[in-house]
Amino acid sequence: MKKVIKISIAVFSLFIAGCNSSGKKEEPGYGVQKESTEVKTETASDFRLNKGIGPITSVTLDADVNQKLAEEGKTIYANMCMACHKPDQKFIGPAPKGILERRSPEWVMNMILNPQEMIQKDPIAKKLLMEFNGAPMANQNLTEAQARAVLEYFRTL
Repeated sequence: MKKVIKISIAVFSLFIAGCNSSGKKEEPGYGVQKESTEVKTETASDFRLNKGIGPITSVTLDADVNQKLAEEGKTIYANMCMACHKPDQKFIGPAPKGILERRSPEWVMNMILNPQEMIQKDPIAKKLLMEFNGAPMANQNLTEAQARAVLEYFRTL
C-alpha cells in the first residue's frame, strides 16, 4: 500500500512540474497566435450610399405610405416571396421588417429585380448569402412596378 502511495505522489509531482506555472512567456514561433481582425461597422450613411447593382438608381419615397400600392405589394409578396421570407422573422431568407432602416430603397429593389448579379458583386448581398447558408435568392422575374409595390409593402411592416 505504501508503494502505491509513493508511486501516486511521484506521478502527481511530475504532473505538477510539467505544468508551466513559472509565468514564463512562450518563445516566439511556438503556440497559437490569433490575428487581430478589424470589424467595420456600417454607419447610417454607409448603407444609404449602397444602391446595389441593377436597373434602379434612384427611388423617391413619399412621406406617407401609398396604401393601394402597399396592398398590391402585399399580394405579390404573399405569392412570390413568402415561401422563403417571413415578414418579421428569419427563415430561408432574411425578414423584410425594418429593411429600409438597414438598406437603401434602391438596394432593396435591385435585390428583388437582379438577385443573381447582386450576390456575385454586391458586398452586402454576398454577406447575406453566407449568413443564410448559401441559399441564393431566386429571381422571380418581377417588373419594376411590381418590385416598387413590394417595397411600398415593406414600409408598412
